[in-house]
This record gives sequence, structure tokens and C-alpha cells, in this order.
Amino acid sequence: MNKNCYVFLANGFEEIEALATVDMLRRAGMEVVTVSINEGVQVVGAHGVTVCADAVIDKIDAVDAGWLILPGGLPGATNLAACQRVVDMLHAQDNRGGNIAAICASPAMVLAPIGLLSGHTATCYPGCEVDGVQFTGADVEVSGNIVTGKGPGLTMKFALAIIEKTLGEAKAQEVAAGMLLV
Repeated sequence: MNKNCYVFLANGFEEIEALATVDMLRRAGMEVVTVSINEGVQVVGAHGVTVCADAVIDKIDAVDAGWLILPGGLPGATNLAACQRVVDMLHAQDNRGGNIAAICASPAMVLAPIGLLSGHTATCYPGCEVDGVQFTGADVEVSGNIVTGKGPGLTMKFALAIIEKTLGEAKAQEVAAGMLLV
């Protein structure tokens, strides 16, 4: 079953991590909804790119989400961590064994402080590591229901890991080939 993937956007999000992930998941045929944590749908990225999200957080119900996905960027990751609705959705998703993905600063700044990386291996942007989590420094880590990515230049590997975990290796390879990544 192809359930919605929610990509949360906060002011200061890393544009490449958010938009390339959305693009690649949609190429794979996954249902993706970009979600603004602001009052309105407009969100300004870390490098001044303004995007119009598909929905605002108060209007979504992520109870049956296929994925909750957090791009990094600063202060995007800080803003996501400060959004109680995002934190509550992440806990609920994890409690039901649902998939969560975070890249760049978000694994360390959002997932780690709320305990979601306990018992998992993870990766994040160099220098963002926090105590109490087994950060590996790998480009991408898949650990149970959680996928983490290192940073902007590795977004395509991150997105392909999400696709592979959802739809299998063949679909991930098909998307990669169509984008001339292999």
C-alpha cells in the first residue's frame, strides 16, 4: 500500500534535501505531501528559496503515514525541533513502527533529543553529532524504521534508500537509472 509521505518544511530548511527528496519519491510513484509548519503554505529555505507547501501542519492527519521526512538546514532543523506537533507526530509514528527519515542536522537536532535514535545507528551532518547516539559518519544509515542521511550532497542516496525500503531495490535502481545516477 502506498501511503502518504509527509515532508515537513520549516523556515530555514535545506532546499536540496527537501526538494530533491520530494522529486525522487514522486518519480518512484510515491504519494508525497509537503507540509509547512508555518501558519501559511509559504516556507523560506535556508538559501532564500520560497516554496509553496501542499498543506499546513494543522490540516494533516499523519496517523497512517507511510513516512515522516525531515530535511535539515539551519535554522530549519531547530524550527522543526521546536514544533510540538512535529514532535508528537514523530513519537506516534515511531510507536506504531512507522517509517521516519531525517537528513543533515535533523537526526541530531530533532530525532536524538526526543529519544528516537536510541538503539539505532544514524548519520548526520559532521559536527552536529550529540552524545548518546551511535553516529557512524556513513552517507546514509538504515536502522530499523529510521533512515538518516549525512547532508545535501548525499540527498539522492538518502532518497534512494527511502524508495528501496518502501518499494524495493529494483524500483530504486529504476529511478536512479532514469536520473542517470548509475
